[in-house]
Amino acid sequence: MEAAGVVFSIGWLHITSTVVTTWGLLLFFGVGCWLATRRLSADKPGLVQTALEGVVQSIDSAIDGVLPGRAELLLPFVGTLWLFVAVANLTGLIPELHSPTADLSTTAALAFLVFLSVHWYGIRSAGLKEYLKHYLTPSPILLPFHLLGEFSRTIALAMRLFGNIMSLEMAALLVLLVAGLLVPVPILMLHIVEALVQAYIFGTLALIYIAGGMQSHEASENTEAPQSNDKKGSTT
Repeated sequence: MEAAGVVFSIGWLHITSTVVTTWGLLLFFGVGCWLATRRLSADKPGLVQTALEGVVQSIDSAIDGVLPGRAELLLPFVGTLWLFVAVANLTGLIPELHSPTADLSTTAALAFLVFLSVHWYGIRSAGLKEYLKHYLTPSPILLPFHLLGEFSRTIALAMRLFGNIMSLEMAALLVLLVAGLLVPVPILMLHIVEALVQAYIFGTLALIYIAGGMQSHEASENTEAPQSNDKKGSTT
């Protein structure tokens, strides 16, 4: 649970323990996925395959509940985000390691990916022109406020996860220092539950932001429709 420090340097580039731990997680996911999916069976699925299918179906249902019919499109990104944040949050339980998500640089990078994905999926769903139109709806005067909202929620997304995981690790460390090994199990369970809850919240907020981006053109069309009807009524 120590703070991230420089492990080694390549010229001016300093590689911290957070980066090394993140590389380890990527390797873990890559090797784990390869081992878990190399012998899939439709007739007699094993215990690992059944567990993985349950996780994928749960994420698929969660996405479908927010954006019906779009789970297949969003599952690769949102599912990966959920799983990575959950495992990264739990990394702090391993001795001599700390969670990458307890480092602001990691949560900022994740929030930036969510920021880009909102616009990517929004443009892919509505087209560039229709997507950009919603920033001018219902009035072009609101454009600065729309842009401010985009950046503020990205910053809040990064700070929320960073603050919660950092405070969780610090609280667990302080309790263990004061109480010694008398209460390791309750603290361990609290850490696991809170880590999973924070991963769920981060992934759910990302999904909601993406859904808002994909449905923005529909909202702008609904806003323009009453205005056009009012104009027709006034002319008659």
